Amino acid sequence: MSDRKKLKGKEFEELYAPLEEELVAMARWVAAKGKRIVVVFEGRDTSGKGGAIRAIAEPLNPRQCRTVALPKSSDAEKGQWYFQRYAAHLPTAGEIVLFDRSWYNRAGVEKVMGFATPEQVESFLMQAPAFEKQLTDDGILLFKYWLCTDQEQQEKRFAERLEDPLKRWKLSPIDVTAREKYADYTKAREAMLKATHTDHAPWTLIDFNDQKLGRLTLIRDLLNRLPDTHVEPPAIELPPLGHAPMKEKYSVLKPIKPFKA
Repeated sequence: MSDRKKLKGKEFEELYAPLEEELVAMARWVAAKGKRIVVVFEGRDTSGKGGAIRAIAEPLNPRQCRTVALPKSSDAEKGQWYFQRYAAHLPTAGEIVLFDRSWYNRAGVEKVMGFATPEQVESFLMQAPAFEKQLTDDGILLFKYWLCTDQEQQEKRFAERLEDPLKRWKLSPIDVTAREKYADYTKAREAMLKATHTDHAPWTLIDFNDQKLGRLTLIRDLLNRLPDTHVEPPAIELPPLGHAPMKEKYSVLKPIKPFKA
């Protein structure tokens, strides 16, 4: 991994600003052309999936760009075809869907933690490329990212979650157990990549030891892999108001008192 000093917040914002504009242009192209985009975010706990997803979604219309982060399967879902509950969240024309973990749970968390049988994992690794071939054959633009994190960085982030009351909710008993299975997760990832890195749905690995730099790298790669997305924004004019700006008037209720700093 790189010995480069980690990006500071101000430096990140300066580099991120032009990418925001490109993301907005990309979303305008998706809407205008009726495209469907799916981006899968996978990686170890604390790798930075949430921050990367927010960096993409923040400048976009939430009605167009959805984040999907599914809880563990219900009893009813456990009786379904494994991919069924994920397929229900795929985009329609003009939409972008960001999967915060995805169907690849079966090849990662479920395999390592023993929530899936070896037979279920083997079946998944055989079916996933075919499932994704159906998606891409139907015109979905599918991008799969694995966020890479060394255990030293993972340990630092676990400690931050434990100490920060605003991040404490992110730390679960499964996360604590996962600390002891770093090598097992590596082995599971390599088996997953070997089985599911295909021409129609390739994986892209990105160094997320520096999360800010990782976000920029991921967004740049995503934008570079899309075709020319230039679509002129609709021309909108704001004619003169024609009168002095009006103030709010209230006859039924009034605003509560402002917060005191």
